[in-house]
Amino acid sequence: MRTKTILDEYRRWIDFAVEDADITEELNRIAGDWEKIEDAFYRSLEFGTGGLRGVIGAGTNRMNIYTVAKASQGLANYMKKQGNVTGIAISYDSRIKSELFARIASEVFAGNGIQVYLFDELMPTPCLSFAVRQLKCASGIMITASHNPAKYNGYKVYGADGCQITTKVASEILVEVENVDLFEGICRSSFDEAVAAGDISFIVPEIIDAFIDAVKAQSVLGPNDLINKDVSIVYTPLNGTGLKPVLRTLQESGFTNITVVKEQEQPNGNFPTCPYPNPEIHEAMALGIEYARRYDADLLLATDPDCDRVGIAIKDENGKYVLLSGNETGMLLLDYICSRKIANGMMPKNPILVKTIVTTDMAERIALHYGVETKNMLTGFKFIGEQIGVLEAKGQSERFIFGFEESYGYLSGSYVRDKDAVNGAFLICEMFSYYRTQGIGLWEKLRELYMTYGYCLNTQHSYTFEGVVGFQKMKEIMALLRDGVDKIGGRRVLEILDYLKGVDGLPKSDVLKFLLDDYCSVIVRPSGTEPKMKVYMSVCADDINEASRIECEMQESIEKFFSD
Repeated sequence: MRTKTILDEYRRWIDFAVEDADITEELNRIAGDWEKIEDAFYRSLEFGTGGLRGVIGAGTNRMNIYTVAKASQGLANYMKKQGNVTGIAISYDSRIKSELFARIASEVFAGNGIQVYLFDELMPTPCLSFAVRQLKCASGIMITASHNPAKYNGYKVYGADGCQITTKVASEILVEVENVDLFEGICRSSFDEAVAAGDISFIVPEIIDAFIDAVKAQSVLGPNDLINKDVSIVYTPLNGTGLKPVLRTLQESGFTNITVVKEQEQPNGNFPTCPYPNPEIHEAMALGIEYARRYDADLLLATDPDCDRVGIAIKDENGKYVLLSGNETGMLLLDYICSRKIANGMMPKNPILVKTIVTTDMAERIALHYGVETKNMLTGFKFIGEQIGVLEAKGQSERFIFGFEESYGYLSGSYVRDKDAVNGAFLICEMFSYYRTQGIGLWEKLRELYMTYGYCLNTQHSYTFEGVVGFQKMKEIMALLRDGVDKIGGRRVLEILDYLKGVDGLPKSDVLKFLLDDYCSVIVRPSGTEPKMKVYMSVCADDINEASRIECEMQESIEKFFSD
């Protein structure tokens, strides 16, 4: 927006944004501060395949009741044009204003004559995906910013298949959203009146019961696999949605020796003990590790706020708690699922593993060993979910045995079409207990995999670029990298895969993959949900020390492009 246009929009918000006192207060507070006004209004919050995600606050570039209502009206208009208004399911997590945003969205859909099915309490993302399918809804909404810091919230959109929307659908919804005036173009019902009229219905507990049963059905144990489930487990939902469904699933499956991290037990969108509630990072797991040491736990589990990601810590050979990467946990689960399915006669014909292009290549070697085909998809679990749908359309959904991504997302069944940390936590505990009964720890099992398939180090690095300047900087970096790179970390670039031009029939995406000497690779992409550049490095070497040295050289080399 030009300066005049930005100020005009700001003044319009001063006049009309009066429903939320927090918004009114912020608008008055930033009066005369051009930098803050510009950041809040220089663009509309981008609607993409991930829906909306942004900082909570006043302005078109923020998550608030007005941007939520606008997105909901745009989606409602799209649904009506498609002639598919069989209903919409809505859930929300523990974040600041999540319940309010869910109510606002419900009011808009009800006001547009679309039946709303709303969870009466916060529920994980996979429960929303499940509810969409069970209730045969045309769409679904999850109010969450996943693992982002407390200042963020988001609005994820799901299709009738329970999968996040495709690029094509997102672009079509975007057109509708952009045509909505967020103050004058919204049709809304009163929440209480819509509930009384039955236009907003609360989702019945039986849906949750069915979801839990579907998760428990993912067990790969056979009748002769008698295991000791009295292992000591520490669990933290990181003040999110995971507490009830994860505990219930584990307890109903026989895991009763579970200690919950009290400070992170109850929903709290401020995340007071883990400002960045992401099980990928040590700071979020630190309190859980303290509990694990205190109770001499065998296993630490942590799920993110919307409970679609799960991270773990285990003891190494010296009894020290070590955080496993998403790749490491995924490889362990893949090997466990394959080995037990074969042993127990559960493996389908022509089984398939689906993973993302940034997920470790070592998974392909494990899959090949068990006769499992691997499909590589673009970053984002929705692409894994789409592949399950492709198989289902062919009557072959049973071929899908596992899907995972390096960012701690796992799924072993077709009952949902998004990553499921309830499923992940359940399988991890089952796997841990199975090997423990055999006298094997997960650390030992992981070393065994590396001995069998070769050592592979996979790392991810994020670089933040905030605001207008940061947005432009990320575009410049990608353009610079596309101009050509000869070497990274002293290793020749053998080939550059530009996914924006299309690779292997995948949808075009702003991703670059550099194939280097010695089976190393680097992937660079702007995040679709945060103001960040993400870099994924894969290093093959004889051992971890050599791999770490090489990875450090590669990281230093790529960072020069970010600082120039």
